[in-house]
Amino acid sequence: MRCIALLAVSCLAACAAGPQQLRRSVDDWDHKVYVNSPWWSATLWLVPVMPVAYVGAFVGDFLVTNPIAFWGEDAWDGKGTGYEHQTIQWTDGRTRSVAAEHGGWTRVTRD
Repeated sequence: MRCIALLAVSCLAACAAGPQQLRRSVDDWDHKVYVNSPWWSATLWLVPVMPVAYVGAFVGDFLVTNPIAFWGEDAWDGKGTGYEHQTIQWTDGRTRSVAAEHGGWTRVTRD
């Protein structure tokens, strides 16, 4: 019984780990909408299109894309699958990830 419980926990934990392809795709879409129209982006958050899309993407990642990436390859070679974000040309300025080198909170760079 303990082996089955350990296997179940391992499988569920593996589903939470992964490239998060759907969630990050929604994030790219959200980013593109915000760059092109902050007011439209705010509307999509208020209605709540974006929150529902993020929840749906999380569920899809948990049930489909993460297990495929994890159990299909990553668990066996010990290397995670990366996600390449969509390139979006900013129109006003840009911020960097706070995790990036030279990133900072709310620091905006204008070009």
